Amino acid sequence: MIRIIPSSGAAKLLKRRAARLTEAEDTVRPILAAVRERGDKALIDYARRFDGLDRKTVRVPERELAEAAKHLPRELRTAVLAAAKNIRAFAAMQLPRERMESLEPGLCAGQIVRPLDAVAAYIPSGRYPLPSTLMMTAIPAQVAGVPRICVASPRPVAAIYGVAKMLGLSDVFQMGGAHAIAAFAYGTRTVPKVDRIVGPGNIYVAAAKKLLAGEVGIDFIAGPTEILIIAEDGEPKVLAADMLAQAEHDVDAAAILLTTSEPLARAVAAEVERQLAVLPTAPVASKAIAKNSAIVLVESLDEAIELANDFAPEHLSIPSMSLLGEIRHAGSVFVGPHSPEAAGDYASGPNHVLPTSGAARLRGGLSAADFVKVISVQKLSAAALARLAPAITTLARAEGLEAHARSVEVRRNG
Repeated sequence: MIRIIPSSGAAKLLKRRAARLTEAEDTVRPILAAVRERGDKALIDYARRFDGLDRKTVRVPERELAEAAKHLPRELRTAVLAAAKNIRAFAAMQLPRERMESLEPGLCAGQIVRPLDAVAAYIPSGRYPLPSTLMMTAIPAQVAGVPRICVASPRPVAAIYGVAKMLGLSDVFQMGGAHAIAAFAYGTRTVPKVDRIVGPGNIYVAAAKKLLAGEVGIDFIAGPTEILIIAEDGEPKVLAADMLAQAEHDVDAAAILLTTSEPLARAVAAEVERQLAVLPTAPVASKAIAKNSAIVLVESLDEAIELANDFAPEHLSIPSMSLLGEIRHAGSVFVGPHSPEAAGDYASGPNHVLPTSGAARLRGGLSAADFVKVISVQKLSAAALARLAPAITTLARAEGLEAHARSVEVRRNG
């Protein structure tokens, strides 16, 4: 049964369970070292032990990708095309733009945008294989113009392989866990070294990404998924369905409703129980509901927004656009009764690879901007340099950097 608690008890609920990364880091360190030192040999050993690899290489043959695509159900192909269209359009909207402007006479400054050379997408294929995550990670990279996009997934799942083929991806590898992250970070004879690794994974994937950040770029360290819903009124069955849609991901998932209405709270709690009784994923969802989830009674919408900003949820559902201006911290926001989180998971366009565990205080979700570099450019005329020379040389000498000052003066004085 889901708890109904007063807002005075929300602090403890909203205080996240610290991810037990330390223990996982100790587990993955020798795996990372082995792949770094022994390359493909270590990688294949781990892939056979953990991923069920039964071929001589982790690379998935293109004929296997083509065969998987050939046998995708028609309705799945149609769904992929519909979702991909919106994901691609939204990714294009997020790309930084090249621009050059004149800041003052003779001083032109701006930026150019260049894609990364190679990236990797980690696609979970455990309890729930996620071809949607393949779209959410690969399509923004394609929009950004990344020339080499690699994919790792631990199990051979036809839907993932088929969607990879539909997207024109051929660098697909059957490998998972820390050894997959290490292979992309260091490179092996079979697996290319990449500039950035993106996509969610289990705690061992998260630990490997944390340890290798700096050796390779990452998106963020993923924790348990979460949704926070703010509602003064609404359909109890809809609100309950949204909470269960999040809870079914994982036993560590959290679904929290903030409401000013006690009758609504009771009705939603009853609906959660009713829907759980007929939900195929209830063994997972019921644990997440009982352990990590709750309905919180708040005094006002202002209090609900304050709690939401403190929590900085991965997914935030609000009743209307009028509240959007008050939202400071969230991974992705879903507005109004017809914007379920599932729409964002699959087909509305915005990315579903989102910051968890409070990381939404620092950044938003994965975007095409994660796959490019924004490089600044400046061009000065002789007159512009002459005007700025006193400021440049004074600041340089204040910092004790005489050669900096002289590099300006030599241009003026010869």
